[in-house]
Parts: sequence; structure tokens; C-alpha cells
Amino acid sequence: MNRTFNAASTADDVLDGIDLRGRRILLTGASSGIGIETARALAAHGAHVVGTARDLSNAQAVTAAVLSDAANGGSFELVELDLSSLESVRRCADRIADSGPLFDVVIANAGVMATPAGRTREGFETQFGTNHLGHFVLVNRLASRIADGGRLVVVASASHRSAPFSLDDLNFERTPYEPQLAYARSKTANILFAVEFDRRHRARGVRAAAVHPGTIRTGLGRHMGQEVMEAAIEKLSAALVAEGQAPFQWKSVAQGAATTLWAGLIAAPDEVGGRYCENCHVSEVNDGPLGPFAEGVRSYALDPETARLLWRRSEEMVGETF
Repeated sequence: MNRTFNAASTADDVLDGIDLRGRRILLTGASSGIGIETARALAAHGAHVVGTARDLSNAQAVTAAVLSDAANGGSFELVELDLSSLESVRRCADRIADSGPLFDVVIANAGVMATPAGRTREGFETQFGTNHLGHFVLVNRLASRIADGGRLVVVASASHRSAPFSLDDLNFERTPYEPQLAYARSKTANILFAVEFDRRHRARGVRAAAVHPGTIRTGLGRHMGQEVMEAAIEKLSAALVAEGQAPFQWKSVAQGAATTLWAGLIAAPDEVGGRYCENCHVSEVNDGPLGPFAEGVRSYALDPETARLLWRRSEEMVGETF
């Protein structure tokens, strides 16, 4: 029986009645925000979750609930990964590739948002290097470890809609750095990566989708500053009320994890493959005016030619061909 979910659905709603025993899932960013809830829900339904974190000692403490909620043979293990260092990414990929059976689902969840101007270990702009290039190398190095019929879910953001995407000056070497613009570019890159990965692997049944989890109060927005964020939310709420709508409400972490799980485990492969999803369904392309919480994906984020060009540029940047 097909079940319908929406913006209010939680991770447990999506997985209700689903037995994940025997399923192996890789999840980056498992020690914070929606990553913890995603791992908890998966392990609670019997999956074996391999989670990544930058700081293993801290991660073990904050993810204790994942193990305590594990049921039906579900389990959870942590491996070290710093997506801002390609050395760390390659080391992590090698370790994972050499141990355990194939993965049924890979979830590229980790990321940073609106960081001050900075560079990754290899000199890439922090947000593009971490959110896109780190995952680009990790997932591609593990592509053969995704079982036929498996799935890749890349956590993107509605922020991709805030600026057109360009392959020019991805490292902000010739233009002034803008934290929100850099974040938007990295999230568009996430979607384009899913589009091209899907094209390259669908022949063996591996499909890829990008998802927007929703607007959630997590540590991801810590670089924006509390006062700035609260002022922005207050302004948005006032605009919504003026339009006769309800004031803004944050999504819970449990609701934020729902679309990832829906796209990775519940939705039909052909429904989500190469697509962008939010609120537990596939989004329509909308290049017109969009309110702050309206749904829709920009066409440039799904453009297959841009996706191919970004793939080639990414290979050049990281010095690997996939």
C-alpha cells in the first residue's frame, strides 16, 4: 500500500512498519543535527549504520541514543572523516572499502553553512570544498561499494535557489566572498552531483537523489549568529502573516530527517532518480518568483549539461578521474 507523507512527517513516520534488517547504510555527518536522528531511526528499524564524524570522541558521546534505540539487530559504528581534507576523505574511503559488505544506501548528509572566508586543506573555498568536493571524492571512491539497486541521497538545500549557478570562480579568487552565496553554490553543486551520479550508475539500478530537509534549528547555522538568524525569521514570519498565512515554524529534527529516509528507502527508484525532493515528495521545477518557504527547484540545478561540466571540473580540482 502506498503511503503519503508531507512536511509534518517524521523519520519514524516514514519508516513505520519498515524492516531494515540486513541493510547497510553509510551516513556522513552522523554526530550532529539531522544526522543523529537519521542514524537513530535507521538503527531502530534494524539497519547497520556506518556513520562518519570529524571528532570521534565527541561523536561517541552525542550519538549514544543511536545505540540505545537500536532494535531488530540494528547497529551503529563510527569512522573518522573530515570532509575539508581530501587526505582524510581518501583515508576514510579506503578504510570503508576494505571492510564489510556492500552498502544499500549512501547518505551524503554532512556539511557547513555560511562560514567565514576560508580554505580547505587543499586550498578550496571552505563551503564548496567541504560540501561538494569532499563528498564528490568520498562517494566516487565508494561507488563500486554501493550494491546494484542501491541508492545515493545527497542532502542539499532550498538555498540553491538564491543565486544562479556558475562554474566561474568557484573558489572566490576574483570576486568578493559572500558566505550565503558560497553556501548556495555548494548546495546547487550537491544537486548537480546527484543528477550526474544518477546518469552514470542507473544502468545497474543505482539511483541518486538530492533532498532539502527543511528549515531546522541545528548547529549548522552557527556561523550566521543568533541575532541575525532571529531577525531574519522574525521578518519572514511577518511577511507570511501579511499574506494571510501562518507564521514561520521551525521543522523538528525528526521532521528534517524524513525526506532523506523517504528518498533513500521508500520512494520508487524511477520517481526520485536524478531529482530534487522536499517534504517527502519530488519537487517541480520553478524558475519564477518563490516565497521563502514555497517549494520548487531551479532548472539550473537539474541541468544535465551543467552537471556533466561540474563533474569534469571537480575531477580537475581534486586530481582524480571517476
